[in-house]
Amino acid sequence: MTKLIARAPAKINLTLRITARRADGFHELVSLVAFAGAGDLLTLEPDVPLALRLDGPTAQAAGADENNLVLRAAHEFARQVPGARSGAFHLLKRLPVAAGLGGGSADAAAALRLLARLNGMEAHDERLFAAAAACGADVPVCVEPRARLMEGVGERLSPPLDMPFLFAVLVNCGVPVPTADVFRALGLRAGEALPGPVHPGLGETLPHTPGELFAALAALPNDLEPPAKVIAPQIGRVMELLAAQPEARLVRMSGSGATVFALTENCHAAARMARRLSALHPEWWVRSTVLR
Repeated sequence: MTKLIARAPAKINLTLRITARRADGFHELVSLVAFAGAGDLLTLEPDVPLALRLDGPTAQAAGADENNLVLRAAHEFARQVPGARSGAFHLLKRLPVAAGLGGGSADAAAALRLLARLNGMEAHDERLFAAAAACGADVPVCVEPRARLMEGVGERLSPPLDMPFLFAVLVNCGVPVPTADVFRALGLRAGEALPGPVHPGLGETLPHTPGELFAALAALPNDLEPPAKVIAPQIGRVMELLAAQPEARLVRMSGSGATVFALTENCHAAARMARRLSALHPEWWVRSTVLR
C-alpha cells in the first residue's frame, strides 16, 4: 500500500477566555479556534513496525522519543482499536515547539486521521476522539481542523463554523513558553473564577462578515497574555512591533504563547507585513497565512 499523507496545520486561538479553575485543578475555558495554512506534514508507511522519524527545521526541539505526541497517539489508537493496522511515521516538523500553536496536538491529530484512514474508520468514530482526548486537551479540536468553538478543558466542541477567511501574520521570536508555567502564573485557586467578558458559547453564532468578526474578536481577550508576558517579556515587545505596522488590524497572542499574530485586511497586506518583519528580524519565525 502506498504511503498516506496528512497535513498538521497550526492551531490559532483567536480568543481564549479562562473562566475558572476547577476543584480538580484543571482550568475551564472558552475559545474560538481557527487553523492556519502553515503547519507540519505527517506521512504513514502502513504495515511496518511502529516508528517515528523526524526531519525539518524544528525536528530536534520536538524529539522523536516516546514522549512525542505522534507515538502517544498511535499507542492510544491501538488501545481503542485492538488489532488495528499501524506503521512507521515520518514527521516533517516546520512549526516552532512550545509556541502556542498546538503543533504537537496537530501532529497527534494527524496521526489519528492517518490511522483511521488506514483502518477504514469513519471520521466521527467515538474511538478516534477518545484516543484524541487521552493525548491532550488540544488534540480533539485538531482532529478535524476547521474553525470552531471549544469549551471545558477542550473536550466540548461546536460544529464547524461558517467563519470568513482571516488573513494573518504569525510571529514567533524563539522563546519557549511552557503552558504549565503560564497557567501557574495566572494564579487562580481551585474553585476561583476569572472575571471577564462573556464569551459566545457552543450554541451561539458568530458574525459572518469580516468587519463584524473583527469587532467581536477585539472585545474578547486571550486571558493568558498577561501571565505569559510576565514569564517572557519578549512577547509584549513583539506585540508592540506588530501593532505599529500599518497593515495590522488586531494583534493577539495565540494559546499560551509565545507566538503572536496580526490580522490584516487581505493577503497582500499580510505578505507585505511578513516580508518587512522578516527583514527586520531574520532570526524570527514569520509566516503570512490564511486562517479558516
